[in-house]
Amino acid sequence: MRAPRAARRSRGHSGAMTEPISRFPVPDIAELPEDLRERILDVQQRTGFVPNVFLAMAHRPAELRAFIGYHDALMDSDVDVGLTRAEREMIVVATSAARQCPYCVVAHGAILRVRAKDPLLSDFISTNYRAAAISERQRVMLDYALKVSLTPEQVEEADLQLLREHGFDDEAIWDIGAITAFFAMSNRMAHVMALRPNEQFHLMGRVPKSS
Repeated sequence: MRAPRAARRSRGHSGAMTEPISRFPVPDIAELPEDLRERILDVQQRTGFVPNVFLAMAHRPAELRAFIGYHDALMDSDVDVGLTRAEREMIVVATSAARQCPYCVVAHGAILRVRAKDPLLSDFISTNYRAAAISERQRVMLDYALKVSLTPEQVEEADLQLLREHGFDDEAIWDIGAITAFFAMSNRMAHVMALRPNEQFHLMGRVPKSS
């Protein structure tokens, strides 16, 4: 097996090489365990590219496997706990912006544009969600998520009660907290790796797909 390269560089739309996607070694997809290789190739087939987080986290295959499992349980679950998939992405974008995490803001901002079918919403959520055209319920949700992200030691029962008054049950409140906590970890790892967002994310949800 070939030794992984110190850091894989990606090509921009012009074909020029850009900065490395990670500070750490990035293995070739062909070198990964079969389950991870199949998952990454499936994502590539569906989206047309491989998100850099998969490549960078593949430096530690066991951790990538755990990362994917928890991510999918939180973000792609079909269990209805009172949060839409767009609202889940709103939590990620707002809290990642507060943590100044370029990768998560850009990548999940793109997913939010697609899931909300609103190219403007993501820009507002990533800069000042209080100025976004969202409901009072969603503003309370994001207020709580930001508190969990930035000052978790200050979370108290009154915060949960306010969420209940706006229609969130305890399962939804758990999900808000879990999504926030998971992406607090993801934000930090992205900073550690100096993880670069794929250029494709910048255009997703902004321009119509070619016919």
